[in-house]
Amino acid sequence: MAKEKKRKQPASDAAPPQGDEGEGRRERKGKKAKKDKADAILPSQIKNKDKRSELHSKIKREKKAEKRKLARERSQAIRRAEELGEQPPERQVPRTIENTREPDETVCRPDDQELFAGNDADEFNDVLKQHMIPKVLITTCRFNSGRGPAFIEELMQVIPNSHYVKRGTYELKKIVEYAKNRDFTSLIVVHTNRREPDALLIIGLPDGPTAHFKLSKLVLRKDIKNHGNPTSHKPELVLNNFTTRLGHRVGRMIQSLFPQDPNFRGRRVVTFHNQRDYIFFRHHRYIFETKESKVASKDKKAKTSESKSQPEKQVICRLQECGPRFTLKLLTLQHGTFDTKSGEYEWVHKPDMDTSRRRFFL
Repeated sequence: MAKEKKRKQPASDAAPPQGDEGEGRRERKGKKAKKDKADAILPSQIKNKDKRSELHSKIKREKKAEKRKLARERSQAIRRAEELGEQPPERQVPRTIENTREPDETVCRPDDQELFAGNDADEFNDVLKQHMIPKVLITTCRFNSGRGPAFIEELMQVIPNSHYVKRGTYELKKIVEYAKNRDFTSLIVVHTNRREPDALLIIGLPDGPTAHFKLSKLVLRKDIKNHGNPTSHKPELVLNNFTTRLGHRVGRMIQSLFPQDPNFRGRRVVTFHNQRDYIFFRHHRYIFETKESKVASKDKKAKTSESKSQPEKQVICRLQECGPRFTLKLLTLQHGTFDTKSGEYEWVHKPDMDTSRRRFFL
């Protein structure tokens, strides 16, 4: 009876057109793929260690295979474009925090005449134009212990023409007057806390400015693997990524600590690399090594092993770190010499300034 009650549908409704059927099938496949992706089991959901590691390695292999496939397709597209004489596709640049930083009006430009005029009138002009020879006085806080003396000893080997004076119970203003009377161009104060150096104060003499840096991640020479011992030659100075007006001023202050006529025979390099407002310090020296590499002979008649392989000398250049290694973070920049009560500050870092990860000041 149930079969009799069923009515026959018209022929037009029974079989949909071929195009609609294909679209429906594709839609069902897409839904199924989405469902499979949503139902995929993550390695963290598996309790068995062996199965979890097996699934993790399988996902890793699939990702690597997909990455190799995309790289192969890009190289084939570039080769095809070169054969046809067309413009190859643009190379993809990964998005990083550095190249997506917030726009800043204070970024220095190569044609900024105001910046050049300011350079000629600032406090570092005499030293940077070699009218004066840099002379640096290094001292400490009143209670110096732990790794402080070792750090100062290595800092004196980094900065040429630097002299150490014991702080004792003198106030910092008296130390500044002492340095002024003896024609020092800069004063560096190493501050220690709990037997560990944690801050650096750089004072330009005789008229300032004063920069206060937080010091972190200090590694001394003895703790660096395969370290080298520096010579007494004047080093080359490398300053990277000091792009804004504030960064330009800090860079010139650091530059005024070193002589402007490096001795390249010493092969010493001192680097201050600014990245995300952290200044990384490194001290290296070049090493040129001669290595012999065996080159196979093209002579087919040669039978002995000596005639088949001919040694070829190659000169290889590499860097050897001399130490120390540390990181600086600018906290304040003050007009004039050190004065905590009536000093005027050019720039002060405050916690409410860190509103975005893509906002930088140096």
